[in-house]
Order: sequence, then C-alpha cells, then structure tokens
Amino acid sequence: MLKTIARVRVRYAETDRMGFSYYGNYAIYFEVARVELLRELGISYRALEDKGILLPVVEYSIRFLKPALYDEELVILTTIPKMPSARIRFEYETYRADELLNKASTDLVFVDQSTGRPMRCPKDIEAALASYF
Repeated sequence: MLKTIARVRVRYAETDRMGFSYYGNYAIYFEVARVELLRELGISYRALEDKGILLPVVEYSIRFLKPALYDEELVILTTIPKMPSARIRFEYETYRADELLNKASTDLVFVDQSTGRPMRCPKDIEAALASYF
C-alpha cells in the first residue's frame, strides 16, 4: 500500500459562518493530496492529459468527525490501498495535529480521451506502483 502526506492550511475564504472549513472544500483538499501523491511517484496529471488519458472522479465519499477551523494546518494522509485496474481508489484521513477530522475516498477511472471509454491503468503507472503492492 502506498501512503503519502500533504499539508493544506484552511484559508479565511474557505470558512462558513460558523468558522468551520466549508464541507465542499474537502474535495479540493483531496485533489491537492492526490496530485501530490502521483507527483511523488513521478506521474503528472498534465502529462497524463497530454497523452490523452483522463481521470474523472466517479465516486466520492466522506465521513466528518470534527470540523477544521480557519488558519489550521491540515495533514492529509493519502493512500492507494490496492493496485489500480481501470479504476484507481484514493483513501484520505485528515488530521489536525494528531486529531482525526474525517475519512474519505475517491474513485477515479482511466478514460481514453479519443474514445471517451474507460481503459486499463497505463503501464507506466503500474510500474511506478508495483513495488508498493
């Protein structure tokens, strides 16, 4: 299993009237974490798209336990729990220091841009992930 850490800080504009990070922002935070995980593997979203490979999110789930507040640094532990096929799953745990705030997951599908159809995980991504599984 592959695990990485990303850090984001809750900005004032991202809070609601209660001072909590607005729930919709977490999808953006998780995108940051997901892109950084792939970057650490030497995989760039831009390079994938330039090769005609798209990765749309097809499923997103989150369980909130506690709110994040303005100016807090959030630590997002991101994992790829199993080797991808046509679908790749990312799982997230968001922490404030050692306090778990939420757990989430996103499933993305590899799509051939020219056909609009799902495709198998590209060989270079499989090779980059092979040592973790």
